[in-house]
Amino acid sequence: MAGEDAAVEWHEAREANLANWEERVALHEKAYGLEAYDDPTHLSDVVRHDLAALERFLPSLAGLDVCHLQCHIGTDTLSLARAGATVTGVDFSPEALAAAARLFERQAADATWVHSDVLEARAAVTGDFDLVYTSIGTICWLADLDRWAAQIAGLLRAGGLFYIRDGHPALYSLDENAEGLEIRYRYFPNGQAQQWDEETTYAGDGTLASTRTYEWPHPLSEVVNALIGAGLQILRLDEDTTLPWRFSDRMVEVPGGYAWPEDERDRVPSTFTVVARKPA
Repeated sequence: MAGEDAAVEWHEAREANLANWEERVALHEKAYGLEAYDDPTHLSDVVRHDLAALERFLPSLAGLDVCHLQCHIGTDTLSLARAGATVTGVDFSPEALAAAARLFERQAADATWVHSDVLEARAAVTGDFDLVYTSIGTICWLADLDRWAAQIAGLLRAGGLFYIRDGHPALYSLDENAEGLEIRYRYFPNGQAQQWDEETTYAGDGTLASTRTYEWPHPLSEVVNALIGAGLQILRLDEDTTLPWRFSDRMVEVPGGYAWPEDERDRVPSTFTVVARKPA
């Protein structure tokens, strides 16, 4: 059954997730519309949104050092570079990093790529950063947010900012196949992962052989408290109704992505955004 609890060890879950994400890369290279980046002014919709949210804290990324955690195939990383940043991309998938490097080479852009689990990022990455960035579909793959937040704090320079936008945990508790807004999955953690078996991915028409994945629900309080516990100051917390991917077939296309039908839109958040600072 999709989303059922699983008493799985972290290393086992991590290996299953890695096998799945390695296979996703080829599908995503075809589905992400990489040809759009041949226009040197093109930015991903995700980064365009996130830059606007960051603007009150960082009016420009020009000349800043930015670490992009869980960078996947590098479209958002390239967009950050085009916004003026010197970028370092971190991911646990060698296939994803190879695809990201190909994208950057095609666009004659520069980046540093680091093969590492995000939970080991501080030890793997050289230097420190003005901005640590992660966005959309990231922390559900991590079992330990305290350790995650500690990596972020360690990567930031004094006064540096952390930014995350991700799917809202309230959204993830909903049944994506129901005819209405019905809660199906856990909102709160209980020490166990949720097990999924799906042969498709959110982008691309092909199928996967490594279908099993494991995710962990993280309530909003856990995210915020992990960052506070790592010594970061929360500057901003926002929630929104629009997603950059279609969580449910019932979602409708709107400017900036997808949302629930209009008569349901104000009943549940679809994303959250946190901006935090490492004290000077």
